[in-house]
Amino acid sequence: MDTPKSKKLDIIIPAFRGHSQNFLMVLDGISEDDALKRIEERTNHIIWMVGNFLDMRYAMGSVLGLQEEFEFKDFFFQGKALDESLTYPSLKELKNSFHQISPLVYNKLLEVSDEELNKAFPMGMNIDFFPETGLNFIGMCIGREDYLSGQIGLMRKILGYEGMKYDFDKDLKY
Repeated sequence: MDTPKSKKLDIIIPAFRGHSQNFLMVLDGISEDDALKRIEERTNHIIWMVGNFLDMRYAMGSVLGLQEEFEFKDFFFQGKALDESLTYPSLKELKNSFHQISPLVYNKLLEVSDEELNKAFPMGMNIDFFPETGLNFIGMCIGREDYLSGQIGLMRKILGYEGMKYDFDKDLKY
């Protein structure tokens, strides 16, 4: 495993890499048509969930100083509600974005210092037990990725796919 400059990321680094693996495995075999299906018009579709996952990756990159902008930001920024009047990007396009941003964020996670992580990062939450820092924002993004992977896993089953297989790719370094 790569060693982060900040010991504060000893938990985040393996979680990030694990989420990258989960992202690819949970989407394995999902068709473009099924990725746009909603359950009883009450759920988000997988495309929305994938886009929101990517919005988290781009948000982490931003707090770490990356200048990359999510090509599909207008669809997903800050959990923007699903809008059925829009034509969403394809699963293939979103996977391409995933492979573009993820290694960049991963490398920044390895390079970031404690000082940078401790910098204030206002989120407007105003919760006394939650300091609004870059580190805590990254932690929130990691938590959101977990949630979204679980939601996609549930959608897999509802749509008739097998459960996710845990076939980790040891060569994926992000």
